[in-house]
Amino acid sequence: MKVTGASEEEVAIEASELTKAYGEMLAVDHINFHVRRGEIFGFLGPNGAGKTTTIRMLTGLSKPTAGSAKVLGFDIESEITEAKRCVGVVPELSNLYDELSSLDNLLFMAQLYGVPRRQRRDRAEQLLRTFGLYERKDQAFATLSRGMKRALTIAAALVHSPRLLFLDEPTVGLDVVAARSLRTLISGLRQQGVTVFLTTHYLEEADLLCDRIAILVKGRIAKVDTPEALKACIGESPPLEVLFTEQVPGLAEELSRRLPGLQMVAVGHRVRIYGGTVSGVLEAVLQLAKEKSVGISGVTSVKPTLEDAFVKITGLAPTVMAAEKGGRR
Repeated sequence: MKVTGASEEEVAIEASELTKAYGEMLAVDHINFHVRRGEIFGFLGPNGAGKTTTIRMLTGLSKPTAGSAKVLGFDIESEITEAKRCVGVVPELSNLYDELSSLDNLLFMAQLYGVPRRQRRDRAEQLLRTFGLYERKDQAFATLSRGMKRALTIAAALVHSPRLLFLDEPTVGLDVVAARSLRTLISGLRQQGVTVFLTTHYLEEADLLCDRIAILVKGRIAKVDTPEALKACIGESPPLEVLFTEQVPGLAEELSRRLPGLQMVAVGHRVRIYGGTVSGVLEAVLQLAKEKSVGISGVTSVKPTLEDAFVKITGLAPTVMAAEKGGRR
């Protein structure tokens, strides 16, 4: 794949027809994309889309079945050792040691990454301060909160000052406050010149953090663009949101029958409908409300979100993004 609009020096990751097969199943299916240096690049998709498999190939943990990729200019098959020296990886599950303190975990990781002995403590303490963990430096990893554990795991991946950081589902399972704090830290990495490759199935998180996003479905990239451009793909007919006075059993299914070809998501008393004309949608909704003897308390033309773009581009309901791995926060 030839990268347009960016020189080789500006590209942190370049994938060309990258493929991973397990038997007859294509986990990653001939994907092409590039990541610019210094950006936060989101890999967005439901479970099983191929996000983690892609990271495993790009970091040398799994060999591609076909295709190729370069990470910071190094070929992931023939030059993976050189690439690893410049890369940090934060797995979905922490790789730190429960019995070691926060400081000792960072010192140990600094040793593994080959940080010179005289620099290790200064670097570890600097990261603890950056991530708001300095007062916990002597506390065992096992006793930290889930959010603190996640922050320390990211700090450990940065201990050797990598130019590229892979983050796999960084906020899964965190509460709202911890997730917000961690997103602030991730956003700050961009200001330090670190390129971030972020996998997530949280649509709102990708919208908040990412400069560009690749939407991955069943191993294939459906679209790559900025969050703003993805949301703009909704076009001139933004989704309509209808609020009923009470819950209507089988609401989405019944409206799908009456409005064939349109996409919709129903949650409780509320349904969001994508596509079609306003008059046609309202006619079907009013007729349904009359037949079911329920009232309508509101109809709104909503500003498109990344969730709306996801529905438009993939044809999937956004609820697939909340399945497993902690669900919606």
